Amino acid sequence: MRLVVQRVSSAHVTVDGEIVGEIGPGLMILVGVARGDSEATLAPMAAKIAGLRIFEDDEGKMNLDVGQAGGELLAVSQFTLMGDCRKGRRPSFFEAGRPEDAKPLFEGFVEALRAQGLTVATGVFQAQMEVHLVNDGPVTLLLDSDRAF
Repeated sequence: MRLVVQRVSSAHVTVDGEIVGEIGPGLMILVGVARGDSEATLAPMAAKIAGLRIFEDDEGKMNLDVGQAGGELLAVSQFTLMGDCRKGRRPSFFEAGRPEDAKPLFEGFVEALRAQGLTVATGVFQAQMEVHLVNDGPVTLLLDSDRAF
């Protein structure tokens, strides 16, 4: 599983011009499910997100996690995070999870985040979406369950 995590002051996602998920301050998470990911991947990745100390405390230090900061999450499935651009000019998506495998894992990841006590909005799996966000900081982190980076 590959995640792009952005600290935001606000974010929303639309499908066909309708807002389907929206948050105020918190984290925007783009989620790429890989071949070989399993339910065992979900809880550790959700715990990592819940525990990231990337919000400022009263002294201006990044010392608070999203729950302590009172933030929300917006999770959007994005298979293109698994794109491999090492050869040629056209990305290979061979490592991306097949939709029938990826959808329940994405949904399980969202539930694992909620089990951490977090409020989570989502996009629509496999839909053509427009993601709007205001990156705060900017703070952007990359997480990979295989620790590839």
